[in-house]
Amino acid sequence: MSTKDYLEKDYYKVLGVSKTASKDEIKQSYRKLAREHHPDANTDDPGAAERFKEISEAYNVLSDDKRRKEYDEARSLFGGGYRPGGGGTGAGGFDMSDLFGQGGAPGGERLSDLFGGLFGSRGRGGATTRSRRGADVETEATLTFREAAEGVTRSFQLASEAPCPTCRGTGAKAGTSPRMCPRCTGTGHESTNLGGFSLSEPCSECRGRGLVVDDPCPTCSGSGRGKSTRTIQTRIPGGVNDGQKIRIKGKGAPGENGGPNGDLYVVVHVKEHAVFGRSGDNVTITIPVTVPEAALGADVRVPTISGFPVTVKVPPGTQNGRKLRVRGKGATRGDGTPGDMIVTFEVKVPQTLSSDAREALEKFRSATSDYDPRDGLEARAKGA
Repeated sequence: MSTKDYLEKDYYKVLGVSKTASKDEIKQSYRKLAREHHPDANTDDPGAAERFKEISEAYNVLSDDKRRKEYDEARSLFGGGYRPGGGGTGAGGFDMSDLFGQGGAPGGERLSDLFGGLFGSRGRGGATTRSRRGADVETEATLTFREAAEGVTRSFQLASEAPCPTCRGTGAKAGTSPRMCPRCTGTGHESTNLGGFSLSEPCSECRGRGLVVDDPCPTCSGSGRGKSTRTIQTRIPGGVNDGQKIRIKGKGAPGENGGPNGDLYVVVHVKEHAVFGRSGDNVTITIPVTVPEAALGADVRVPTISGFPVTVKVPPGTQNGRKLRVRGKGATRGDGTPGDMIVTFEVKVPQTLSSDAREALEKFRSATSDYDPRDGLEARAKGA
């Protein structure tokens, strides 16, 4: 079975249970399906072994609280199911090998370790050498409009789980060591005989850890885990949008027994700007122009998010709402290149006129009396 096949399966559907099913409901459904599809009970069905293996895979994930939580979080991140490949950041794409451990299952275990107890194998090295990927950490950041468009380096103070500093992750009191669990002999799983074949479940004595601590560490009470607070600096890329969640690889909680660090997810909040707006990678701005500027054309200064204004030419005869594109003055794209700035012209009419201005406009009206912007409007309204 390939990692791709494993990631794409809907374990709730395989076991025929709902996403809110209790552990007892999951176990009951698993045992029923396992009896029906066990290869020893279906010797004439060549597909029974594959179905039994798929059912067992689903149970091994959904019966473990931590693995089930990771599975559900992944389904939420990737739109309802595991999907392989990707790379990149944000909601659009992620590196699944990083999320689930190199070539492995949720939490960083190898597939052979995850399913080894089920099919009669103890895995590689037992629980004492099994590494585990660190947990993912989520935080928030509020950015100005310019920071979101151009990118910014931010400091974050993060609190997450880490190996206990007193026992260094063993869970045992100083001067003592944990011992191999006698019930599961270090595999983290125990078998239940169901008449002709056995089913593997997390060990009830060591809870799947493979180790038993007789004299627990007073700091972590034998769990081997503690709280870690640290400050990190990381770069938030330009072009992020309000509400977007970005992934920063390897900045989450430390792993166990040499396992990789988890990832940091930053939910971005962007403050509104009084002048600028966003349309994808483009920055938008509305520039007021006078009637003479719109009619005759003009050169006007337009501000940019960098703080350095540019001069834009208003074409003669510009209508209200006309748009022009200024290249390279927008938000940073995913490839690092700048987007554009879209300028919308808004023709403004003065609310009060001096006598000279009124006289000039009267002359203008007389000079353009042959132009009727409403010519044919009524006919079009009647459908002619």
